[in-house]
Amino acid sequence: MSTNQASFVRASMIEASPAPSLESGAVSWLRKNLFATPKDTALTIISLLILAWLVPPAIQWLFIDAAWSGGGRGVCATLSQGGSQPEGWSGACWAFVNAKFAQFLFGRYPLDERWRPALVGILFVLLLVPMLIPRIPYKGLNALLLLVALPILSAILLPGGWFGLTYVETPLWGGLMVTLVLSFVGIAVSLPLGILLALGRRSNMPVIKMLCTVFIEVIRGVPLITVLFMASVMLPLFLPQGVTFDKFLRALIGVSLFASAYMAEVVRGGLQAIPKGQYEGADSLGLSFWQKMGFIVLPQALKLVIPGIVNTFIGLFKDTSLVSIIGMFDLLGIVRLNFSDTNWATAVTPLTGLIFAGFVFWLFCFGMSRYSGFMERLLDRSQR
Repeated sequence: MSTNQASFVRASMIEASPAPSLESGAVSWLRKNLFATPKDTALTIISLLILAWLVPPAIQWLFIDAAWSGGGRGVCATLSQGGSQPEGWSGACWAFVNAKFAQFLFGRYPLDERWRPALVGILFVLLLVPMLIPRIPYKGLNALLLLVALPILSAILLPGGWFGLTYVETPLWGGLMVTLVLSFVGIAVSLPLGILLALGRRSNMPVIKMLCTVFIEVIRGVPLITVLFMASVMLPLFLPQGVTFDKFLRALIGVSLFASAYMAEVVRGGLQAIPKGQYEGADSLGLSFWQKMGFIVLPQALKLVIPGIVNTFIGLFKDTSLVSIIGMFDLLGIVRLNFSDTNWATAVTPLTGLIFAGFVFWLFCFGMSRYSGFMERLLDRSQR
């Protein structure tokens, strides 16, 4: 190459030019998501006006005019400084939530024995968090401790009566403890039982298929209140004389069976979505039925129905509030029970308690929803 020709060849790449200001940053996001068309612009403006109308009064009532500490209804029955609430009432009565917080967690569980549910709760968190993080090893041991050892330990600690522990009857249980126990047991039982029911409904054996179909359709055809009522009132009528079950155990059985029927249909939808070639390929390898399902079909089917599974879990978590029909007090039930306390009888107490209960329910449900999205993205790499 001659010297003149070499002078036209660059020795380095041209540096990248910055993106246009309208195609990057916050301005670009606003233009694409909120003001892309005249219709989007109008809806955005209307939404902002609604928020400007609702949010400031809500913040004023929830935080600025709220009563945060104190004892008795007097702290919520006076107009806060600079407040604007009529009839002499303050904003939200968070002092009521603060005073009743321990009861909202443990119900009427004896004060000197509350270390037992607190210990169970700490162990639950310590075992659940590593189970949910994919990078942490020893998942088999973790699952064994969470799903086998912890329930056995909880059955010893919570009711007591063993190893010198004071017996605490289940009617004294309540609050968030009951909500978490019901939902955890319901989730742990409904998923494997739902898988078995879904496989049974697709079975080629007529008796198994009929029994699973009848069970699923009967349970799905009645509301949970009916199932709980039958488990609490009618179940003892079918037992031998002198044989009985604890009322809380009946609620656990009713909630678990109810969730299992819905879980079975979710899993069945995933099984039907798997191409027939997957089944035939497993058969051609000489795999048994359970090997085919455990190694080939179910991993693909469960990955497809993660949103439906988590949706069932969220519905189960919220439906635990229906155990009040049989005299058990979950978080919502114990909050409503405290409305009758004359020491806190104000016009703002019920709404404050319901907002607190709703926020706790939303926090758990939102956490399950976000983790579901994380698992979907993690397991969907082969499809991208």
